Amino acid sequence: MKEKEHQSIEWKESWQDEYLKWICGYANAYGGTIYIGTDDNGNVVGIDNARDLLERIPNKITDTMGIIADVNLLYKGELEYLQIIVDKYPSLISFRGKYYYRSGSTMREITGKELETLIVKVVVSKNLYSCFDRLR
Repeated sequence: MKEKEHQSIEWKESWQDEYLKWICGYANAYGGTIYIGTDDNGNVVGIDNARDLLERIPNKITDTMGIIADVNLLYKGELEYLQIIVDKYPSLISFRGKYYYRSGSTMREITGKELETLIVKVVVSKNLYSCFDRLR
């Protein structure tokens, strides 16, 4: 893997629970993928606890945000690493009462006017879909 980090790809050498914010941010933006067991250049370095994380991470995602993400065990030679694929969700997703958004290669908490604008955008798009469904 020699692809660079960008808006929808993140490389991490090991799992930290703070990456749940990244997952929340991807769900609120355009979706994305996190690789655990890779360096900042996308080179696979492997992780020792891949099988344990394969069970724990999906549970943490569902328990804290109520969403589902694909968590896959991958191999490069003898090295194990994880791929976490997060879809964009049609409604706003929160993590521990806060909202996050992935923009460019940064993760930020959404507050104030920015949060209000995003809520309106979600409500308007849901109402449009509802109107189109009634027209069918």
